[in-house]
Amino acid sequence: MQWTRQRDMVRPINDNVPCIGNNGLLGFDPHVYTSGRWLRNDKCQRQLRQINVNFHKLCQKIVDLFNGEKSIKDCEKKEGGFNRVFIFTMDDNSRVVARLPFPLAGPAKLATASEVATIQYLQRKTSIPIPKILDWSDDAANSIGSEYIIMNHAAGIQLHQKWPYMSGDQKVRCIDAIYRKLGEMADVNFPAYGSLYFSTAPLEPASRLPLDEGFCVGPHCGTRYWSCGDHRLGDTGLTIGAFSDGLVDAGLSRIPPRDSQLPNRPPYHGSVQTHLDLLKQGRAVLHAMSADSRVQDAASPTLFHPDLHKRNIFVSDNDPSIITAIIDWQSSSIEPAFWYADEVPDFATCAPSTSSALRVHDGELCKKAYEACTQFLVPKLALPRLMDEGMFRPFWYCYRTWKDGVVAFRHELIETSKDWRALGFGGPCPFALPTPEELALHRKEYKFFEAAQNLKHDLSSLLDCASDGWVPPDNWEAAKTENKAMFKGMLQAILENKDPDDDEPIRDEKNLRDIWPFDLPGE
Repeated sequence: MQWTRQRDMVRPINDNVPCIGNNGLLGFDPHVYTSGRWLRNDKCQRQLRQINVNFHKLCQKIVDLFNGEKSIKDCEKKEGGFNRVFIFTMDDNSRVVARLPFPLAGPAKLATASEVATIQYLQRKTSIPIPKILDWSDDAANSIGSEYIIMNHAAGIQLHQKWPYMSGDQKVRCIDAIYRKLGEMADVNFPAYGSLYFSTAPLEPASRLPLDEGFCVGPHCGTRYWSCGDHRLGDTGLTIGAFSDGLVDAGLSRIPPRDSQLPNRPPYHGSVQTHLDLLKQGRAVLHAMSADSRVQDAASPTLFHPDLHKRNIFVSDNDPSIITAIIDWQSSSIEPAFWYADEVPDFATCAPSTSSALRVHDGELCKKAYEACTQFLVPKLALPRLMDEGMFRPFWYCYRTWKDGVVAFRHELIETSKDWRALGFGGPCPFALPTPEELALHRKEYKFFEAAQNLKHDLSSLLDCASDGWVPPDNWEAAKTENKAMFKGMLQAILENKDPDDDEPIRDEKNLRDIWPFDLPGE
C-alpha cells in the first residue's frame, strides 16, 4: 500500500471555526485523490477515490471530542488504497486520526461497522496494542457526509522507518514480538467464516451467528465479494464447503449477463458461457476437496491481520522489539487458516542492509525468524504452510476468473486433476482432463497469459510503478512518456523478427496491444 503525505498548517478563522486554513481555504483538497495517478484508467481510478466529505464538520467533530478544550493547529492528509486519512495535531501536540473509506473499499456501512467491532473485540480478547477509537459512524448521511472512524494516533514509530537501522538481532526480536501478539488473536476460535460485528448491527437474522460479549459473526464485507458500486456480500459460512460456495458465487457475480467483446480483451479471457461452465465444474472440485479432512484441518476459521506489513506496525523508537501499535484493520475477517498462511509479510522478505554484509544475510535471517515464529506461535498458520499448496490453489483463484481470464482458473483445475491422486484425494476428480486437442489450445492460451503477466511485472519494474499502474504525481508525465516509448520499442522488435519461435505467443501489433497492461495512444 503506497502512502504519500501532504501538509498544511491549519489556522482558525474565528472563535467558532476550529480548523479551516488561510481565508477559509485548505492547502490540500480534502475531497479528491491527489497522491498519485494511474497509467491505466486514470480518471476512473481517481473518481473511485473521491469523498464528498464536509471537512469543516469533520474538524468541528474533532474539537467537540475534547469539549472545546483543545484546538487544531496542523493537519496532514494521507491516502492509501482504500482510505483517506487526516492526521490532526492539537495545540498540546497530541494527535488524532480520522479515517474515511473510499467507495471502492467495499460496502462502506458494513466495512466501517465491522472494523470498529473487530478492533474492540481484539482489545477485549487480546493484548494487541491498537489505538483507541474516539468516535465513529457507519451512516454516510451524518453531518460529515461520509462513514468515518476517529481514533488516537498510534504511539511509537512506524517499523518501516526504523527497519533499515536495526541490527539483525533486533529484527529477529521484533518479528518474535509481533507474532507473540498476533498469536493471541489466531488462538481465538470462531464457529464460522465472515466478518465481526456488534450484535446490535442491523443484519438479517439468518446472516448472523452470535458470539459472546455483544458480538456476532456476519456477512463477509471484503472486496472479493464486492466490486465497483454493487454490494456482493458473502454470507456467513459454517463450513469450508459453504465458504467455497461463496467464492464461486462471487466469481459468478462478476460475469456480465451478456457477452461483449471489450477493447483489447486478450484471447485467453474466454466467453461468458465458458466462464459459467468452468465455475460450475470448479464448484464440484472445491466441494470434493472440502470433504477431505486434511483441508478441513487447514481451514480452521481464523482471524488475522489482513495487511501485515512494516507500515502498519509501530514500535518503540528506543527498543524496536516493543510493539506499540498495529493499525489498519479494515477488511479484517475470519477466513480459513490456509488463506492467511499464503501471505508473507514484507519484513520476512526484506533485502539485507549494507551493514550486515559480513554477518548472516538479513533477508535469510528474517525469513528463518518468520518461519520459526509462525510454527511455534501461530500453529494454525503453520499447518497449511507445511502442506502442498496444490491443495488450496483452486480456492485462491476461483472467484477472480473474469478479472484474470478463464485460462488461469482452468489451468489450476487441470493441474489439480492431474495431481489428484498424488495430492491424496479419494475418488475421481470432478474435473475431467481436456482432450489432447483442447489441451493443446489451452497451452497456447496459457503461454499468452504468462506473457501478459511477465510483461506487467517487467513494465512495473522498469516504469517504477505499481502493478495497477499507480505512480506518484511527480513521476506521472515521465512514466506516460516512457510507457509509450517502451511500447514502440517492443513493437518494432516484434515486427523486425521475421522468424519467431513456434511457441512465441506475441507475433504482431494486435497481440501486443491485447496484453499491454497500461493505456496507449488511440485507445
